[in-house]
Amino acid sequence: MTRTLRLAVAQSTVPTDPSDVAALRASGAEIRALVRRASEAGARLVQFTEGALVYPDKRVMSSGRPGGLGGPGELLEADWGRAAWDALREEAEAVAELAGQLGIWVAFGSVHPLTPPHRPHNSLYVVSDRGRLVARYDKRFLSHAEVSLLYTPGTEPVVFEVDGFRFGVALCIEANFPELFAEYERLGVDCVLLSVMADDAPRAVLGQAYATLHGYWVGYAIPAQFSATVPSGIVAPGGRWLARCPGDGQPALAVVDLDLDSPDPDIDVMLRLARPWRRSARAGLYEDRIVRGDPRSDARTAF
Repeated sequence: MTRTLRLAVAQSTVPTDPSDVAALRASGAEIRALVRRASEAGARLVQFTEGALVYPDKRVMSSGRPGGLGGPGELLEADWGRAAWDALREEAEAVAELAGQLGIWVAFGSVHPLTPPHRPHNSLYVVSDRGRLVARYDKRFLSHAEVSLLYTPGTEPVVFEVDGFRFGVALCIEANFPELFAEYERLGVDCVLLSVMADDAPRAVLGQAYATLHGYWVGYAIPAQFSATVPSGIVAPGGRWLARCPGDGQPALAVVDLDLDSPDPDIDVMLRLARPWRRSARAGLYEDRIVRGDPRSDARTAF
């Protein structure tokens, strides 16, 4: 019996003004079009980028004059009263409804409002193939601007399961915090969905590094407008890119079968040998091999 799951990773056009209802509607429509394409390709899960519905620009949200600065070089606290929350909720609900109709899981980013006066979370929604919101990941490590002006940080990892595959979630700047990715390895995930809103090639290299260090797949989702630098794609356990979208600035999908019994030598070695060995090494493999009290070991200034 094969143990496979077809994953699609999308790059979509991300708007930056949550008060622009027309842009939010267009964003939702583009996401749904890509969900349909993913379903037609046989995907069980499609991943979108951080802020796929909208990623608010800190300058647009500044509570000074609209789109401006509070003073010379100074940004003010975000004015979330400008956000078209009703339109955002309607677009999110429409994505969920389509997921249920097509029988496909969808993970997509947006801002999640809290009870006023609390700032929203920067989140990734996880919708099941029945069209139900079953999980929400709230970004835990925020940039200086995000935590100073925009968002409330999250507190917990999120792991969800699709067809026996376990998925973890991380957002953008969290790629710079390796403890999050080690945590997901300890939680037994098969794949981490790393959804990014940054025109930054090294961030993709970090995704490859975590796939190598921890022996799981990494889905890397980037906005279409940044794809010329690094397009969306899927990294194998071991760090090899398995599929990538075109780097042409256009909406697209990368689709790959995650196979726990893969015959590919690099994936097989990582899943069957390297990852279990690393776990045993961290769990005390060497304790009974350590020699204590040997002067030839203790003296570190003699050849």
